[in-house]
Amino acid sequence: MNVLITSAGRRVSLLKSFQKELKTRQLNSKVYAADANPVLSAACQVADDYFKVPRLDHSEYITFLLKKCIELKISLIIPTIDTELLLLSKHQNLFKEKGIIPIISDQALIEKCRDKRRIHEFFEDHDIAVAKEFSKDNFKLPIFIKPIDGSRSVDTYLIRKEEDLTEYHLDNDKLMFLEYLDHNEFDEFTCDLYFDKSNELKCVVPRKRIEVRDGEVNKGKTCNNELVIFLRNTLRKVDGAIGCLTAQFFMHKHTNKIYGIEINPRFGGGYPLSYLSGANYSGWIIDEYLLNKNIPDSFDCWEADLLMLRYDAEVLVHEYKN
Repeated sequence: MNVLITSAGRRVSLLKSFQKELKTRQLNSKVYAADANPVLSAACQVADDYFKVPRLDHSEYITFLLKKCIELKISLIIPTIDTELLLLSKHQNLFKEKGIIPIISDQALIEKCRDKRRIHEFFEDHDIAVAKEFSKDNFKLPIFIKPIDGSRSVDTYLIRKEEDLTEYHLDNDKLMFLEYLDHNEFDEFTCDLYFDKSNELKCVVPRKRIEVRDGEVNKGKTCNNELVIFLRNTLRKVDGAIGCLTAQFFMHKHTNKIYGIEINPRFGGGYPLSYLSGANYSGWIIDEYLLNKNIPDSFDCWEADLLMLRYDAEVLVHEYKN
C-alpha cells in the first residue's frame, strides 16, 4: 500500500505529511516520488525512494508510469501540478483496473477548472459571484487580464491606462478582460477544500494570502471567517470532486461580498499550512482509500489565525555528478 507523489519537484512538506500519516497508522508503506529530473528535485531526495519519468507530453508517459506503479506496489497516486491532471483523469481506469487509485477529480470537472470562463459559469451555477468579463471593444478601466487556461500567475496584467494595452492583449483570444478587484478593497484567500469519495465537502480552510512568490503563497494565515459557512452551503456537494481542491476567492473587506476566482483540483503549494493547522487531508486520503474509513464533517478541526512564514532550506545530495 505505497503512495506516489508525481511531479514531486519541491513538494517536500506534502511528501513528509504522507510519510508521517502512514507511520502514525502503523502502515508498513513507503512514499515514492517521481519527477522528470529527480536528482534535482528536493522532494525526491527526501522520499523513501524515487524514479525518473518521461516528460508529461511524451507518448509513453502513462505506460511507463503504470508499469512503475505495478512494480513498486503503488496504491495511491497524488498529482501535484495542473498539466498532469487531465492526462491522469483520461487514463485513470487503466490504473484502477490494477488496484491503483489516482486521487483526482473526474475529467469533466478538471476540464472546467482548466478553463477560466467555464469555472466562472460553475461559480455562478453555485450562486457564487464572479468578476465581470468585458469584451475587448467595450471595457471599463482598470481591468485585470489573464489567460483562460493559465496558472502560476503567468501572462497576467493589471491595466490602469489605455496606453498600456498592446496588440498582444487585444489580439490574443486566450486573454480575458476582467473587472479589477482592488486589493485595497478586497482580501485574497485560497481555500483548501476536502471532498470525500461521495463528492461531499468535509472541510474548508481559508488561507489569507499575505505574500506570494512565483504564484505560490510565501506568507499566509488561516482564517475562520464567512468563507467557511458560505462554501459549506454553496459547494456542499460537487459532482466529480474528490480529495483536496484548492479554490481562490476575493472577499470585500467591509461588505464581506465573496467573488470566486478559480479552482485547482489538486493539492496547492500552501496546503502545508492547512495540514499543520489540523486539517489532515493527507491522513483522510489514507483513511478513505487504504483503510476504507468514512470521513466525518470536520469544519472545526483546525486552528484559526495560524501564521505561516516560509523560508528557503537546503537538501544536500552527496557525490552528485552532472
